Amino acid sequence: MNSLANFIVNQLMWQDGVGLLRRLWDYVNYDFHVGNIRVSLSSLVTGAIVLALTLFLSRTATAVLDRRIGKRAHIDAGLRYTIRRLVKYLIVTIGVLLSLRLAFGLDLTSLAVVFTALSVGIGFGLQYIAADIASGFILLFERPIRVGDRITIGEDEGDISSINLRTTIVMTNDRVAIIVPNSKLVTQRVVNWSFGDPRARISITIGVATDSDVDLVSKTLLDAAQGIEYVLDDPAPKVQFMRFGEYSLEFRLLVWTRNPNRHPQIKSDINYRIEKLTRERGIVIPFPTQEFLLKGIDIPQIKDLSDLISEEKRAEHQSSSGRDHSGAKDRD
Repeated sequence: MNSLANFIVNQLMWQDGVGLLRRLWDYVNYDFHVGNIRVSLSSLVTGAIVLALTLFLSRTATAVLDRRIGKRAHIDAGLRYTIRRLVKYLIVTIGVLLSLRLAFGLDLTSLAVVFTALSVGIGFGLQYIAADIASGFILLFERPIRVGDRITIGEDEGDISSINLRTTIVMTNDRVAIIVPNSKLVTQRVVNWSFGDPRARISITIGVATDSDVDLVSKTLLDAAQGIEYVLDDPAPKVQFMRFGEYSLEFRLLVWTRNPNRHPQIKSDINYRIEKLTRERGIVIPFPTQEFLLKGIDIPQIKDLSDLISEEKRAEHQSSSGRDHSGAKDRD
C-alpha cells in the first residue's frame, strides 16, 4: 500500500516537473511582435551565440590564413594584410546577417528597410563616417598605401602599422601612433616613400659664397656623400648647380637609398659631413646681410653708426632744453 502511494506521488511530482519545464519552454519561445520583427528570448540567445561564433571564426580563419600565406615569399606584407582584412570582413558580414535573421527573424526586405533608414541618417549626420569606411575599402582594394609603407601627410611622417575600417594607424620615429581618418588618405596629398620603386631620392640644398670655386664645391659635396650608411653607390650621388641666389650660389646634392624611412638620419649624417669638409677646405656658407648707405649728410667727424646715434640724441636734448628756456622767459 505504501509502495503504491509513493508511486502515485512520484508520478504527480514528475508530471508537475514536466509541466513546469513545458511552461518555461513556452515562455522562452514566446514571440513578441514589433511591427514586422518577431523576437523571443530563445531567438536572442541563438543570435548572440551565432555572433560570438562568427567573431571567433573570423579571428581563427585570419590567423590560419596568415600562417599559410606568410610562407609565400612572392606575396608582400601589404597584400597579405589586405587578404586577411577582406576575409575577416566577409565572415563578419555573413555572421551578422545570419545572427540578425535568427534573433529577429529579419529577411532581406527588412534589412533593405533598415539600410534605407541608415542611409537617411548617413545623409544627415554620418556622412564623414561613411566616407571614412568607403575610403578604407578603397585603400584595401586599390592599395595606394600598404602596411609597412613610409608616408608623409601634412607635417606628420611615419610607417603604416594598420589599415582599419575607418582609420589608419601611422607610427612615427618617436613611436607615437597617429590616428588618421581614411578619407584624408584618399582626398589629401600623401607622399608615399615606399610606393613602386623601393629606391627613393633624397635632396639636400646648400648655398655657398658667391666667390667660391664651383668645382671645389661640387667635389666637396660628392665627397660628403661617400661612405654614408644606407646611401647607394648606384645610382651614384649627383650635384646640381641650381641658381645664382641673392647672396649665395645654390647647389643641390642628390643621393639614392633603399631605406626611405631612414631619410632624416641620412640627411643628418650628410649635413655633418658637409659642415666638416667645407670648414676644412675654406668654403664659406654665407648668411643674409644688409648694408645701409647714407647720402647727403655732412658729418665728417662721425666715424660709425654709434656716433651718429649719439649726435642725434644730443641734438634732440639741446632742442628740448631750448624750448624749456623760452617757455620760462614767456612766463616771466
